[in-house]
Amino acid sequence: MTILLVGGTGTTGKRLTQLLQNANYSFLIASRSPEKLPEEHRGQGVKFDWNDPTTFENPFKADTNIDRVYLICAVAVDRLAIMKPWIDLAVSKGVKRIVLVSASVFPYGGESAGAVHKYIAELGIDYCVLRPTWFMENFSTQFYHAICENNEIATSALDGRVALVSVDDIMEVAFRALVDEKSHNTDHVIVGPELLSYDEAVGILSEVIGRKITHRHMPQTEAKEFYMSFGIPEDYALMLIGVEGEIANGNEEAQFHRENKIVGETHIRDFFQTNRDIWIRK
Repeated sequence: MTILLVGGTGTTGKRLTQLLQNANYSFLIASRSPEKLPEEHRGQGVKFDWNDPTTFENPFKADTNIDRVYLICAVAVDRLAIMKPWIDLAVSKGVKRIVLVSASVFPYGGESAGAVHKYIAELGIDYCVLRPTWFMENFSTQFYHAICENNEIATSALDGRVALVSVDDIMEVAFRALVDEKSHNTDHVIVGPELLSYDEAVGILSEVIGRKITHRHMPQTEAKEFYMSFGIPEDYALMLIGVEGEIANGNEEAQFHRENKIVGETHIRDFFQTNRDIWIRK
């Protein structure tokens, strides 16, 4: 058995590789730049790019024993159109279980990742779909420079509340979904243990680092430019703004109150304390 990680170099994939390595599972990391993998994983990397179909067979040429896949969605609005050919190829090559990372705001059969969710669920293979809320780790990635340089974060979430969740907690679920003998064959909405607005979250961060951090309510026009500054296409940036709006309109808070959710153990204050040095000005 070999587990293929499509998106294994991102925030979630890095944590998952640690869990798999610690448990002595065989895995392969699909990446656009496998040569940039840490030295310890350099021999486990293979070139893969959603925008280059000529790379689609590379993982299966590198390892003929791939039977399980951890799958991060392509960066696109119509994700299924891009991902379907590769998913079909993977199944034809012997993949028997797919664990897909979606999001709490994308239900089965809905737009974007929701359509991929539906397609995988109807393939007749083992599957699990992870639907986490927003990551605590956004404070150390997406918001990092704004916090360190401007003492602020900016979102279009307004005063909406969300149960921010740690990637560590999400990846514990992903690990079990990949290696459990009995397939989960369902979706898991994964939330953090407390509901907070971003105003409340930066208030806690301010206490932890001893410096006032504020939450600036960002107009959608500015939000679009912000996302596009990361090289994100305009249509995808607009989709992200809509997703962030789910916090403002209360849909993320509703996820916290739903039944059959998985609640992570990490509290935001503990996350900030553990990673405190990241935001301390040198």
